[in-house]
Amino acid sequence: MKLTFKLISTICLFLLITNTDIFAQGCVAIRSTGGISTMDEHPDSTNSNAYWLINSNSRYYKSFRHFVGKQEQFQRTEMHNNVINKVYTQDISLSRVLNNRWSLSLDIPMADNSRSQVQSALGKRFSTHSFGVGDIRFSGYYWLFNPATSKNGNIQAGIGIKFPTGAYNYQDYFLSATGGKTLGPVDQSIQLGDGGTGVTAEINAYYNFTHKFGLYGNFFYLVSPKDVNTTLRSSSPASATTIATTGDVLSVPDQMLIRFGATLAVKKFDFSLGVRDDCLPVKDLVGGSDGFRRPGYIIGAEPGVTYHIKSVSLYAYAPIAIIRDRTQSVPDIRTTQLTGKYTQGDAAFADYVINVGITFKF
Repeated sequence: MKLTFKLISTICLFLLITNTDIFAQGCVAIRSTGGISTMDEHPDSTNSNAYWLINSNSRYYKSFRHFVGKQEQFQRTEMHNNVINKVYTQDISLSRVLNNRWSLSLDIPMADNSRSQVQSALGKRFSTHSFGVGDIRFSGYYWLFNPATSKNGNIQAGIGIKFPTGAYNYQDYFLSATGGKTLGPVDQSIQLGDGGTGVTAEINAYYNFTHKFGLYGNFFYLVSPKDVNTTLRSSSPASATTIATTGDVLSVPDQMLIRFGATLAVKKFDFSLGVRDDCLPVKDLVGGSDGFRRPGYIIGAEPGVTYHIKSVSLYAYAPIAIIRDRTQSVPDIRTTQLTGKYTQGDAAFADYVINVGITFKF
């Protein structure tokens, strides 16, 4: 009995600490929304005492490979005019497990982002930066089945609110064609927030086949009812076509995550291997889909390892991109219809993301 609950706790704690962030691979601006797909540790069914979980997750990636659809634009790296995003995010998540069914979670992300690009007229590379608090998220969770009777597996449902606490109009200095500096909004991919209040829905599940081997799965969706924010895509004057297709102002998009995989417990270590699909949809479920966005998805393999020391867990995970697809946005579709010429923008993606962190139970 104790071994079974230990395994359940191991798998659920694994799901807690490996889902702090969405992939956020590059110019497809899939940001951390605070404790994404958080699965709280499943307690012993005979113990209804409340306790705390605190997780600190550090994430880093470098995006530099350009894609239009699934086709990589190799010439961008060969000509050294590719965009290079470097993103570091520190997430602090605090969860309160109220009993063996209910829990609450609060996540506060901090980001330090940079974007290197080439001023085409001068052929000179320069960088813009953003730093600060991202969009904070508060959520509640409930185990659908009684832990006392559902000992091999369970499903957790969650709902939350994402607040627009991160700056969505962060500005920095750009290199102009004359060699001077011009103040303007940084690119959407390194903005700290999207400027909209969102509602999140989650389903987290696990099933144990043996005392050492189990499966996990997560589904997360952020609904963003707001259509666009007030941030212009560029400080330079937009063309008539760009304005007509609403591509001159930033969109407030939905985002989605699907994960599933397997875990294997070996003494104090948990090894895992899974597949994840991070997606920024072309169109939102609720509200308009106007404005500039770089929709797309990343399907990746997600290996990881966790080491447990009593009430502390250390972990490292490195999702590796397998398929990267920058899909056609609403302004792209409208431009194609307006001009009669097929239009599809590009986006820069990373090869992998590094996640390392620590979780405390107290």
